Amino acid sequence: MAWANSDRRARLPPDWPRIRRRILHRDKHACTNRFSDGGTCGRPATEVDHIVAGDDHTDANLRALCSPCHRSKSSSEGGTASAAHLVSEKRTPRPHPALED
Repeated sequence: MAWANSDRRARLPPDWPRIRRRILHRDKHACTNRFSDGGTCGRPATEVDHIVAGDDHTDANLRALCSPCHRSKSSSEGGTASAAHLVSEKRTPRPHPALED
C-alpha cells in the first residue's frame, strides 16, 4: 500500500474529513482534472488532491479528482521525486590528455 511508508496521513489537519467533504461539494463531486486539449475529466470524484504538493491545505490548493486521475498524478509526482534522488551514473569527465599539466 502506498500509505504504508508515508507520513502523509499524519500531516493532514485534524479536520481533514470536513475539508474533504467541503471540497468535494464545492466541485460538485466531479473530477476537475484538466487535459491538454483544455477539457476536464468530469468523472465522479471521490478524492481530494493537493494541486501543489506539500502541506498547503487551503481551499485554493485543493481540488476534487476521480481515483484514476488522482492515481496518475500521484504516480507522476512519485516518479519525479524518485528520479531526483537517483545518483548519476555518468563518470566525471576528464580533461583531454593534451590539456593536462
